[in-house]
Amino acid sequence: MDGMSEVRPFRIDVPDAILDDLRARLARTRWPDAECVDDWSQGMPLAYARDLATYWADEYDWRAREAALNRFDHFITEIDGLDIHFIHQRSAHPDAFPVLITHGWPGSIVEFHKVIEPLTDPTKYGGRAEDAFHVICPSLPGYGFSAKPTRTGWGVGRIAQAWETLMCRLGYQRYGAQGGDWGAAITTQIGRNRGHCVAIHLNMPLGWPPAGGVADPSEEERQALAALAHHRRWGTGYSKQQSTRPQTLGYGLVDSPVGQMAWIVEKFWAWTDCDGHPENVLSRDELLDNVMVYWVTGTGASSARLYWESFNSFATAGRVELPTGVAVFPKEILPAPRSWCEPNYHITRWTAMPRGGHFAAFEQPELFVEDIRAFFTDVRRV
Repeated sequence: MDGMSEVRPFRIDVPDAILDDLRARLARTRWPDAECVDDWSQGMPLAYARDLATYWADEYDWRAREAALNRFDHFITEIDGLDIHFIHQRSAHPDAFPVLITHGWPGSIVEFHKVIEPLTDPTKYGGRAEDAFHVICPSLPGYGFSAKPTRTGWGVGRIAQAWETLMCRLGYQRYGAQGGDWGAAITTQIGRNRGHCVAIHLNMPLGWPPAGGVADPSEEERQALAALAHHRRWGTGYSKQQSTRPQTLGYGLVDSPVGQMAWIVEKFWAWTDCDGHPENVLSRDELLDNVMVYWVTGTGASSARLYWESFNSFATAGRVELPTGVAVFPKEILPAPRSWCEPNYHITRWTAMPRGGHFAAFEQPELFVEDIRAFFTDVRRV
């Protein structure tokens, strides 16, 4: 193996100086005045932001959380001139099937910490040996522990090609791919490219109303149209900023831990099935684990640039003919009915979930794992 294709072991080990600096910055936070409403409609409430920041500074134990993430096997490899970080957790079961799982924004590999072990070791978690997977979870370029692109061009198409390179480099000649958010866009492109991927599974399929509108919408379509209208009115400010001026935004996110925290946690309030508060579905340690992956790597600007590169990639650009499984969680940002997705995918499994939101593996790991097992049962044996 030459140096360009070397796969190097990696361990998360944040320097003490970064942790000391974090605590100092949290102590020096210059707080805004409180919101003028009694809910989250103007953003993350001041009282909760103060409470979470105090917990972050005084009680949150990164070293313990870091050790928990390091129970997985981490690696770095250079692809197309960029170091890519990934978890590669191999199953001990023979004939395990490789599945590539891709996160989005504002997520990270942290999203998958509850599903990797049930997927790789199913007999320990209520499954069968024949349900076993080798799990590969990369960090997107400019996110987490992957390197930050210094030139333009690292959009969805290039990432999809890089992931194919990664899977081949790991020795996989047949694999499945899974994703939500940016991971859905990338996984969709992998499905279009075909390559060595044989099937894809999505928890945020790309589907839109018909070009001519919906003349006589069903109840499901009415709900989807209402969600789309609400998101366009109240939920698109972050994407407009990140897709037009990510660098300007980055100065605040990389300089202020509370700014980075609020920018991310507000989305966990808005996009999870949390009944009004993110800690109803995720612990504050889990919320901060994900924030920390952005903070300690200083990726507030570099992660946002993916929107500048590829925001239009969520539009359709060719049908996926590979078998496609879709898990629809009720609190997804834009729940697309099957009729809107069928033109874009060869859908062979469609599961309407009873609960859960945008961060499927993080919020509802059991449902997520069950659907992946069921979908890939037939594909893996072909």
